Amino acid sequence: MTGQIGLFEQPAPRRRSASAGEVLPAGDSPLLRAPPLPPEIRLGTSSWFFPGWRGLVYEGLHPQPALSKRGLAAYAQIPLLRTVSLDRTFYAPLTALEYARYASQVPEAFSFVVKAPALVCDAVVRDEEGRGRVPNQHFLDPAIAAREFMVPCLEGLGHKAGPLVFQVSPLPRALVEEAPLLVERLAAFFAALPRELGRLKPIYALELRNGELLTPRLMRMLREAGVRYCVGLHDRMPEVERQETALQALDGDSPGDLVVRWNLHRGFLYRAAQQRYDPFDRLVDEDPETRRILARMAAAAFKAGRRVWITANNKAEGCAPLTVLKLAEEIAAALGTAGTDGTVGHVPLRD
Repeated sequence: MTGQIGLFEQPAPRRRSASAGEVLPAGDSPLLRAPPLPPEIRLGTSSWFFPGWRGLVYEGLHPQPALSKRGLAAYAQIPLLRTVSLDRTFYAPLTALEYARYASQVPEAFSFVVKAPALVCDAVVRDEEGRGRVPNQHFLDPAIAAREFMVPCLEGLGHKAGPLVFQVSPLPRALVEEAPLLVERLAAFFAALPRELGRLKPIYALELRNGELLTPRLMRMLREAGVRYCVGLHDRMPEVERQETALQALDGDSPGDLVVRWNLHRGFLYRAAQQRYDPFDRLVDEDPETRRILARMAAAAFKAGRRVWITANNKAEGCAPLTVLKLAEEIAAALGTAGTDGTVGHVPLRD
């Protein structure tokens, strides 16, 4: 490659033989031929431990437990993959030591998207089938959120902590019908969270599972609270165009940091998508229109001097790494940085 590609390009991982039990990055992955993007634009996947990503992310075939323990370091050596969504944190809080172990496996510029635990994000306590049984007395409790989530997360990840996403699980109908009161409760919750821990200023984001809550009232509250709206693409939420409109209501003429979690292909339930797409090694149901819109949003945020985090789930199109690759190509085109020879054009780096 020629031209200005050195501005954004990161070196590909070196090829070598793996030692016993070691997980290496794929040496001939199509992801290594992705167009370079500015460092402020971070793309990645939801989790990283999928055996079906052989040849895309990992060299050789490894069982899921091995990838869970040792795959992150290999994942983070793929230059395209600059972030990952830590999803396991939703199911149980982690210790600062556990977060630190993750941080030690990735480069300095890598940034995690971290889901807050259901302990404070779910209004009900659920059984193994996901059915709500009793009200959750810790729902939107800022003291527990700080103690069980923010403090250990930021202590462990340090500057590698990106957006801390509070994904509010599907709410009981009674709470949805009292939406104004819920918005007030969310405002009080975010107002009580620490704005700074040491020298770190956490980035808070709210993700919804009830589209009825996506209102101007909510956007005004987030703007006043200094909280980002996380675009969550899911069967329970409106299409990406409406969520883009909500972001415009939040930001006005000046886009803020963009946080997107592309969770699920539109029209599918989670389990149906999982069964259809497993083992997640190829694109099955491509969604070029969503990719185009997300690329436009990412380019607009970058041109406004903002940061971008977009993570894709395997259930979005069938294979998250290939979704990220296609999205990178769309973003490069939207930025005008991808020439026909793969070179980078005229988007300057900022201090």
